Amino acid sequence: MCGRYAATANPDELVLEFEVDDDRTGEPTRSILVSPQEPPPGRPDHNVAPTKQAPVVLERPPRDDRDAPAVRQLRLLTWGLVPSWAKDTRGAARMINARVESVAEKPSFAKALATRRALVPARGWYEWQVSPTALDAKGKPRKQPFFTSRVDGASVAMAGLYEFWRDPSVADPDDPMAWLTTFTVITGPAEPGLDRIHDRAPIVLEPRHWDAWLDPATGAAEVLGLLEPYPPGRFTAWPVSPAVSSNRANGPQLLDPLPEDQLVGVVDPVTGEVIGAPR
Repeated sequence: MCGRYAATANPDELVLEFEVDDDRTGEPTRSILVSPQEPPPGRPDHNVAPTKQAPVVLERPPRDDRDAPAVRQLRLLTWGLVPSWAKDTRGAARMINARVESVAEKPSFAKALATRRALVPARGWYEWQVSPTALDAKGKPRKQPFFTSRVDGASVAMAGLYEFWRDPSVADPDDPMAWLTTFTVITGPAEPGLDRIHDRAPIVLEPRHWDAWLDPATGAAEVLGLLEPYPPGRFTAWPVSPAVSSNRANGPQLLDPLPEDQLVGVVDPVTGEVIGAPR
């Protein structure tokens, strides 16, 4: 499962890295958050949580000419997929991930997999490791957050799907508030090493596969092939402060490695060694 990630790049940086033709992050968009998002959508965010808006890369024809070729766009979408047939948006927080094993069969994801695929840019993602030796104050296994990013320093391009949901209570279909655009991140089994942190991880696509993944004309069988496991070794991971567990926490300090003397019952993802005796 991927339940938090860091999206630290500005839109102009993403436009260059992902060869975006149309940056639409400045357009008004509908949010399902009760309070204003902090940091504001489109700004560097070191703790993206479910139902927040975040930059997503996708390809669609221009809105004024649906018969024209698809254009690569950068948009702000809400994390937590709401299918077009949903009665309301209340299920968004439960649809932040789609399992690769069932994504082609699940009614919530199958149509999106066919034509509405996206890349979710990130610096990396957070995952919580359950300690095999240490307990928390409540007597439950202690959970240590880790941050995972690419070894080469490039953006993590998570495979995603997106959907449009029409609010029937808004009469004018041209009103931006009539539409909610949402996304989900596809996950699969974690590769060796990362599986010592968590058994699932987002599927990260390599640049050579971006064009085929984003192209709405790519067939379902071909895109499923793009989701096959890559050789291990693309990522590095390190323990970070438990502060990230609060969705109100933010800032680059969340990515700082936690000193070893603050680790308690943590399994090193490389060696499997348990670091820090229970206190």
